[in-house]
Amino acid sequence: MSNQTKTVISAAVNSQRFNHFITALIIFNSILIGLETYPSIYLPNKNVFFILDLIILFIFTIEIILKIFVDGKHFFKNGWNIFDFSIIAGSIILYNTPFVGVLRIFRVLRALRTITSVPSLRRIVSALFMAIPTIGSVILLMFIIFYVYAVIGTAFFSEIEPEYFGSLELTFITLFQIFTLESWASGVFRPIFAEIQWSWLYFVSFIIIATFIMINLIVGEIVNNAQKISEEVEKDTSEIKDDTVEIKELRKEVKELKDLLKQHVLKGE
Repeated sequence: MSNQTKTVISAAVNSQRFNHFITALIIFNSILIGLETYPSIYLPNKNVFFILDLIILFIFTIEIILKIFVDGKHFFKNGWNIFDFSIIAGSIILYNTPFVGVLRIFRVLRALRTITSVPSLRRIVSALFMAIPTIGSVILLMFIIFYVYAVIGTAFFSEIEPEYFGSLELTFITLFQIFTLESWASGVFRPIFAEIQWSWLYFVSFIIIATFIMINLIVGEIVNNAQKISEEVEKDTSEIKDDTVEIKELRKEVKELKDLLKQHVLKGE
């Protein structure tokens, strides 16, 4: 295949229209998978769903093949491309096998391909992955806080509320419920507060430290990483814009040189 043909295919695959088409197809496929959970809709139209799924899988396969053809070995150097390839390859390999449950997982995972086709979503997920080391440290700190409060809670409240604080394991579960702010006041706090007046210090301090401060640390780290990625993208974009301006100026200078040469030639004649 000639270089010209490869250039045409590359331009088509990397065009906005093609990306928008794939994104729309991913969304349509996700809606179909959701509709399959309704027996009243799925069972009467089972053959239609099957044919549409085959067509969508065929288009996705062609997309991956074209991208591999255009990018060559560089295709597998991109983590998002490997993610797309794994989902489509898994869907094809498991299509005519008895592993229906695993196949359904791969079909549902196709919806996640929306992340790869929308740049803003890719930046958010990349920021999340960049924040993993810091999040790991925060989670370790949260575990220490949970452990300290679990020991205190079990020691002081086990006799009053054995259902919630009867053992260290139950206290951990109770603290997680309090951490999510789910019915902690009426279900857990008030019966203990009726017996021990100072217990509000235990619950309020835990909520402030674990829920508000720790969650804000995680969110703040993700936001900082997202800002870094946005700045890098903006920097790359500005460099491209500068290059475009330089190219325009060069074209202008070349045009002026051509005009000067023409005038010189005409004078010589």
